[in-house]
Amino acid sequence: MSDRPADIARMMAPGDDAERRHQKLVVIAQALIRQIEDQPQDTAGGYAQFQRAALLEDEVRARTRELEHALDLLNASNASLSQAYRDKEAARQNLSSAIEAVQEGFALFDADDVLVMCNSRFNAILPDIVDRLQPGLDFETYLRVVASSRHFKPPEGMTPDAWIAMRRSRHAERHFILTQELTEGRLIQVSEQRTADGGTAILQTEVTDLIRAERAERGRLLNDQAAILKATLEHLPLGVCLFDGRLRLLAWNANLSQMLTLPLTRLREGVHFDELWHQLRTQFVFPAQKGANRLADWARSVRRRESFGVEVMRLGGVGGPRTLALHAQEIPDGGFVLSIDDITDYSRALDSVSRANETLEARVTARTEELQDALAQAERANASRARFVAAVGHDLMQPLSAATLFVGSLLEDVAQPAPRAKLEKIQRSLDSVSGLIEALLDISRLEAGQAALTVEPVALAPLFEQLREEFTPVAQAKGLQLVVRPAQGWVISDRLYLRRILQNLLANAIRYTDQGRVLVAARPRAGRVLLQVRDTGRGIAEGDHRLIFAEFKRLDAKASASEGLGLGLAIVDRAAALLGHALTLRSAPGRGSTFGVEVAATLQAPDRRGAFSGLGPGGADRPEVTALIVENDAAMMQALTGLLEQWGVNVLDVSSGEDAVALLEETGVEPDLCIVDYQLGAGMDGLACLRRLAHNLGTTSRYWLMSASRSEALQRQADDLGVTLLSKPIAPGTLAQIIAEAREAMRQDMPRG
Repeated sequence: MSDRPADIARMMAPGDDAERRHQKLVVIAQALIRQIEDQPQDTAGGYAQFQRAALLEDEVRARTRELEHALDLLNASNASLSQAYRDKEAARQNLSSAIEAVQEGFALFDADDVLVMCNSRFNAILPDIVDRLQPGLDFETYLRVVASSRHFKPPEGMTPDAWIAMRRSRHAERHFILTQELTEGRLIQVSEQRTADGGTAILQTEVTDLIRAERAERGRLLNDQAAILKATLEHLPLGVCLFDGRLRLLAWNANLSQMLTLPLTRLREGVHFDELWHQLRTQFVFPAQKGANRLADWARSVRRRESFGVEVMRLGGVGGPRTLALHAQEIPDGGFVLSIDDITDYSRALDSVSRANETLEARVTARTEELQDALAQAERANASRARFVAAVGHDLMQPLSAATLFVGSLLEDVAQPAPRAKLEKIQRSLDSVSGLIEALLDISRLEAGQAALTVEPVALAPLFEQLREEFTPVAQAKGLQLVVRPAQGWVISDRLYLRRILQNLLANAIRYTDQGRVLVAARPRAGRVLLQVRDTGRGIAEGDHRLIFAEFKRLDAKASASEGLGLGLAIVDRAAALLGHALTLRSAPGRGSTFGVEVAATLQAPDRRGAFSGLGPGGADRPEVTALIVENDAAMMQALTGLLEQWGVNVLDVSSGEDAVALLEETGVEPDLCIVDYQLGAGMDGLACLRRLAHNLGTTSRYWLMSASRSEALQRQADDLGVTLLSKPIAPGTLAQIIAEAREAMRQDMPRG
């Protein structure tokens, strides 16, 4: 018994398959069972052997089930493989059928350039090599096989080896198409396309009939175009002819024959340009600077960069000399078109117009001189009037002041009502006359541009308080409510003239308001303040909005010294224009009126210690500003320079952008301000000048562009360059604000002591 396990192990050889091992285990189990049955019942080891036999039988059964499961899996796998093989064959057959059904020749090379499959139409146009095109053929051999066909025809000037090299280089591309010519005039289009796995699909299509049809159609189109061109040329009033790149005549019209006095038999297709040039040279008189040889040189030139044009004369004939214009223009194929136009009538009309222009210019010059004399007389008269008004005003104010004082003294001494009433009327009359003289002086100064302005930061709070104290009694006397809203902040203006503007607007509002109220308010805007005077008075019709600002105009009554001469709003209009303040009006009959004055705002109050005192002289530590002015108009330059120098600004004045750039490069000066006119005449314009200045100076300077144009395009160009556009005419207030901001910026950059 001790040797049986070893015997069993030897019987179970490792090389046996599962079925053989099962058979051996069954035999062993049966032998063990028989041995147990043959042993005596009282043998001690019988039961142990039986147990081992039972365990062995269980193991055999488990192994048997595993083997059966493995066999089932193997059978299923074999079935799947068989089905996949059948599907692959079916797909191959379907692919072959589909490729064969393609109307064009098709071939597929793999990533190693080996032929995988092709249909029967592939290279069927080369029947002598079809039987050599079999799967397994490499691409290089395929090219040589094609080149060896007797039906193959390489392109003109190319050998078969050169054709193979060309196809080999094109084969490296992902996709290309070429048309290959064969013998007997047949044509085939070859297309190669790279596949996703690196292979190549080749498609061949015979296009012989298609290309022949296209060539025939192209020929018909060319014939039709030639007929259309001929008809078009015949309808032109010019004499026209066309030459090809070899200077041979292609087309012409009958007018050319008439203008050259040539019989039609001399003009025929293929005639060289030299023959036509000989006719031109002998029949026409060319100008000295553009002789006939210049035309011949242009026609024979390889590169005709520009067209050729010249006016020639034909002497003699009916009607005298004739003027003709010759014009030659190159066409795309290397030829050119030559036209001849009779411009005699046009030249004569042009001469007549020129003579008429000369006459008109003489008349305009004479009239201009007359107008200049009249303007000079008007200016002298205006200056005389201004001097007269100023002199009269000065001479009258003294006795008026004395009379006012005497009337005031009498009022203190007279208590009786009747005499006192008369004296009060005299005093009101004297006040009216004083106001009239002051208004006339203001108008005179404003019109003459001689008003003394001190443009500086003006505080709104004290100004509004003064207006409230001054006009509250006047409004109460008429039973009106005067509302002056408290205002804060500072604006850039002339203190006296801004107050005079608001005084006149308030007086006007109270005069024309019968009941209700008058409102004075300051409304902030972006960088500006809108000062408004609003009333609930009679209102003004839209047609009269402009009329009320004229001198001596009152809508409801005649002008008089006692009731007012209508100068208040005229002074407002001129003072606002001089200061550069926009004046607005909203009004309608029965709905009151709203007058507005828009003033530039400033965030910084003036230094009370004298560090900042406006633009006039004064201020020991006031920053020194240097301004570069580029303006080609002498009068405008003189006005700008004079005003800036009055305000203590150092001015560098030049008349062109080139001079400005050269001046700064030579001197090394870095101006604080650069104010440049847009239109500077010939050469560099204002934008180009500012671009150069900004490139050289960087951010150390501030830049403005002056122009009378209000176009959006110029505004966009200025915005793109980062400069501010100043619209002409430029108000002194606007210029003053620029200088004030520059000084304030310089002050902030100064080192603190």
